[in-house]
Amino acid sequence: MQESMQLKDEGSVFWGAFWMLILSLLLFWLPGIGSLIAGIVGGKIAGSVGRAFLASILPSLVLGVALLVLAQLLIGIPWLAALIALGTVMFAIIGAGTLVIGALIGGLLA
Repeated sequence: MQESMQLKDEGSVFWGAFWMLILSLLLFWLPGIGSLIAGIVGGKIAGSVGRAFLASILPSLVLGVALLVLAQLLIGIPWLAALIALGTVMFAIIGAGTLVIGALIGGLLA
């Protein structure tokens, strides 16, 4: 009786975002479909719709912070580096639409 009553694994936002980022980088050559696949896998790993949505936003934020630091190191002008990083983050968020859709599908499948 106790063997059949196993607790369901909650999932992890960190690992969902990690796999979304890795699979998005590996499947970049499949525009749209690659990020949809990455979203479904990461959303399933995240475990629920809410955690999957949060996990799909995190790769764009990590990319934005990394680009802000890189732009600051390369340019040296703080306001220009912030402007460049903000523009790049906006493009990343716009392009992450299929990643979010895939994450929501994966969260429903979990």
